Amino acid sequence: MPRICIIDDDKSIRNALKDILEYESYEVDLAVDGKTGLELIQKNDYDVVLCDIKMPRMDGIEVLDEIFKIKPDTPVVMISGHGTVDTAVEAIKKGAFDFIQKPLDLNRLLITIRNAMDKSELITETKVLKKKVSKTFDMVGNSPAIQHIKDMIDRVAETDARVLITGPNGTGKELVARWLHAKSNRANMSFVEVNCAAIPAELIESELFGHEKGSFTSAHKQRKGKFEMANQGTLFLDEIGDMSLSAQAKVLRALQENNITRVGGEKPIRVDVRIIAATNKNLKEEIEKGNFREDLYHRLSVILIQVPALNERLDDIPLLAEHFMAQLSEEHKMPPKPITEGAIVALQKINWTGNIREFRNVLERLVILCGDIITESDVNIFAQPIGNSKS
Repeated sequence: MPRICIIDDDKSIRNALKDILEYESYEVDLAVDGKTGLELIQKNDYDVVLCDIKMPRMDGIEVLDEIFKIKPDTPVVMISGHGTVDTAVEAIKKGAFDFIQKPLDLNRLLITIRNAMDKSELITETKVLKKKVSKTFDMVGNSPAIQHIKDMIDRVAETDARVLITGPNGTGKELVARWLHAKSNRANMSFVEVNCAAIPAELIESELFGHEKGSFTSAHKQRKGKFEMANQGTLFLDEIGDMSLSAQAKVLRALQENNITRVGGEKPIRVDVRIIAATNKNLKEEIEKGNFREDLYHRLSVILIQVPALNERLDDIPLLAEHFMAQLSEEHKMPPKPITEGAIVALQKINWTGNIREFRNVLERLVILCGDIITESDVNIFAQPIGNSKS
């Protein structure tokens, strides 16, 4: 049953609201003043708080400030018979969900409470989704190489320094980029990913910078590019070593001037974007071959993070196995399966050319095909392709 706290020094209003809301199937707690109300809010979780403004000991605006220190996600509806426009504006600016004058319009009050509860449910759902996402993008491992990367992320994330992440395919370069964003001052803004290897060379500029209507045959309407979509957030350029030289030149210009121009457009558009790039190629070799601009490399590589291959961090395999087993069991709605010590040793003997991505696929295969316990024999049968074990 939804729970509401009413904070009002007027006994008749408190009791009248209580009767009405209980009739509407709400559970209601009453507080005679702000201090009592804060004590109740400290002890209980409320779906909505109704708070008067003019009260002894502590006025409603002060109560509102304190509520957001205790329970910042609680929707608060301010009510007052002495309210002015300035008071209402102040309350809304401080985070109140709404402001309703006395005498109360009960229909409006009930609609406002329902809307406030909808907001509360959305906040809860968002938190659950964020937890799920954070679990999906957990950085698992205690090896020195992974600990070094975690330390680098902690030191670099809050700056706007550009970061170039290198390492073989499947090592988790995107994961590093997402953690840099999640721990940055831009965490509440967009994280926009572009896979430069997956976009044809003739379309990459439109993808990055957008285009104006009619700028080419299929440009039927104006379209924002990834730079604009990532404004005030983070733009992750994955596999940047595969970007065409013409697109590299435009990216370099965007980084130098903090402006972009849509394809077919003339007006420069100001953008505030943090760039994180990643590649599995040796960009210095690509520079020597004439495939990558040296000046762009130096713009991107303010901070360099090298992600190690799984074969270089075999000590992390027990933790990775535990992490992925829990994740995969939940995905496939199957009970978790213990992994024997012998199975872990067998997993450590495999030559992981596909790195973390390959490792997760193998564990998914074991979760689906094995019995209640995953043994060394299971790993030898299901996990190792011919010729993929280490000598």
